[in-house]
Amino acid sequence: MTAREHYHLIDGIRGLALLNMLLFHFCYDYYMVFARDRSWYFQPWSHIWQQGICLTFLFLSGVAWHFGHNNLKKGLLLNLYGLVITAVTYVFLPSETVWFGILNGIGCAALLLCLLNRLGRRIASPAGSLWGLIISFLLFLLLRDVSEGYLGFGGFHVLALPSWLYRPKFMTILGFPFPGFVSSDYFPILPWSLVPVCGYWFWKLIRPYEKCLTLCRVRIPLLSPLGRRTIWIYMLHQPVLYGLAYLLVKAGL
Repeated sequence: MTAREHYHLIDGIRGLALLNMLLFHFCYDYYMVFARDRSWYFQPWSHIWQQGICLTFLFLSGVAWHFGHNNLKKGLLLNLYGLVITAVTYVFLPSETVWFGILNGIGCAALLLCLLNRLGRRIASPAGSLWGLIISFLLFLLLRDVSEGYLGFGGFHVLALPSWLYRPKFMTILGFPFPGFVSSDYFPILPWSLVPVCGYWFWKLIRPYEKCLTLCRVRIPLLSPLGRRTIWIYMLHQPVLYGLAYLLVKAGL
């Protein structure tokens, strides 16, 4: 049995995030795509819900990186899946096209962690891992709003970034979108790759403690098996949810 199969709690948390994602995407299709109530997406609680789902997936991807047998291949495949999502949305739902969505974000983070692990292998102490986690989290906060032209997050902007960073289109992948860029799901390398990096250091921090590992081995009924099938459900769920929302709208509900 592999180490990945032991830590059922991680799958369970991912499964819970997956259920939340399915419900959120159904609401998005119903309220936004079919224009039932376009104010829904801009409610504060909708934003918190969406961010919580995405942060959970990103953070757990960094934790689960430690259990991968070929993370280079995994990172490349996730980027390929992300390109498939882009192509499908561009053809069938151009107004909701996904450019560099969460699969690309997680895929690029997996590739970056392959490089970071060269340093991580040299840091064996919990104290070193704790510092790695703290620094990664602070960098995430500092770079949280780079796509909006600032260093900082929320209302705490400490520096306006130069406009030339946002002119080349290829910089959009890094986190500096060009003027007029629109995507229904956008998770560029900065700042979002830093969330999986936090997950990477978090696992190194708790790994030496058997009580933590015992907790991680707890199986959550239904959710743990569901969390092991996240990628395929993610790839296939939108046509089903879109169809369900369409039927409800046609029924006058």
